[in-house]
Amino acid sequence: MGTVSAPLPAVETSIQVRYAETDAQRVVYHGNYVIWFEVARTAYCERAGHPYPRMEEEGSFITVTDVRVRYRRSVRYGDTVVVRARMTALKSRGCTFAYEIVLPDGQLAAEGETQHLFLDAAGRPRIVPEAVAKAFREFSGIACRA
Repeated sequence: MGTVSAPLPAVETSIQVRYAETDAQRVVYHGNYVIWFEVARTAYCERAGHPYPRMEEEGSFITVTDVRVRYRRSVRYGDTVVVRARMTALKSRGCTFAYEIVLPDGQLAAEGETQHLFLDAAGRPRIVPEAVAKAFREFSGIACRA
């Protein structure tokens, strides 16, 4: 897992940590970072011009096949973090996103990656629809690979 600081376009989402996202020490529970990845990934798809609801209406569903998170520093109740999402790969049947979660002081709290497979309405793997691939290619500058 590398950093997301490559020149690929990033979508940034600000998240204010809610009390419910923390443990007894007011530190964010580790599973919430993955939820924040999803929030940022959803924003990325919207900015790329092909939001999730539209993909689903068109019969495409993106499933997560792998998640990786590396925790660097604690995030605490009351912090407002920035979650950066970038698409780092686009393949014929899936894609990969990389993430950074940045603390208010600019320090890296966590970094991660998710890999995805496109499915049809019956849950079978499918080729990334051309309209989706085109939107992602144009926004990210990444060429689709087999």
